[in-house]
Amino acid sequence: MGLRANPTYRQRRFGAEVRAIREGAGLTAGEAAAVMGMQASHISNVESGRTPLSRERLRALVEASRCKDTTYVDALVEMGQASGKGWWTEYRDRLRPSLLDLAELEDGACDIVCYEPMFVPGLLQTEEYATAGYRDGYTSASRSEQDREVEFRMHRQAVLSGEHAPRLHAVIHEAALHVSFGDPAIRRGQLIRLLEAAELPNVTLQILPFDGAVAFGTSFTTLRPSVRALSTVIVAHIERSLYLGEADSLARYNDWFAKLCEVALPSTSGERRPGSYSVKDSCGLIQRLLYPLL
Repeated sequence: MGLRANPTYRQRRFGAEVRAIREGAGLTAGEAAAVMGMQASHISNVESGRTPLSRERLRALVEASRCKDTTYVDALVEMGQASGKGWWTEYRDRLRPSLLDLAELEDGACDIVCYEPMFVPGLLQTEEYATAGYRDGYTSASRSEQDREVEFRMHRQAVLSGEHAPRLHAVIHEAALHVSFGDPAIRRGQLIRLLEAAELPNVTLQILPFDGAVAFGTSFTTLRPSVRALSTVIVAHIERSLYLGEADSLARYNDWFAKLCEVALPSTSGERRPGSYSVKDSCGLIQRLLYPLL
């Protein structure tokens, strides 16, 4: 089997976990290769995600290591054996690989937590809002490329209503609720969409108000599978988003998200009578902002 030219995030993450197990056991590449019955030169390709590792060889490495967490090992075996195929596969060679990585992570997540200081999270955007964001943004993509990315974003949203839908907990700064892209109808439709999303049993929505605590300046999303140690934090950046999976990074962003939840307005159901616009909770604030646009 030839080496992968462009391994996916999942494949690179699997390799990083294999390396962590090897290093945790104090094994050199040569010693680990001997344990697994393979060439030492093969190890670097496994650890970089450029070639797979059989379940038998992975379990042999685990047996020689200090790793005793069978739940983690079983999940890692599954990660290594996954085909990586899903609805997003049809977009391969048509979209940036990072978007396909995101869709695959969302598909395998049990929980998705995110913080957005300026825009509504992609999983909760209306098509009009997403389209305007691409049209008025700084992307150099062509109109057809923009339309394809909007289509992809709308397709991603199906994960919230699937058979094994993850729980989504979003903290959004109030600034994001004022974005209209010059069209009040876009803003109105987006605020209504947020209220509808808040009624879903697997969605928790909190707003960080202008008059609340100092906002955290960078948007980030944590995607958590059934085994939390295999979670990933995606930190948005104008050049290239960061994908973080190290234990200290996960702990740091989990702590920051917990603090954001503490200072944001509490989440409540979007089910309210018209005219009930209390700003003491998140949906009340959204409704108060929506009222002048109706």
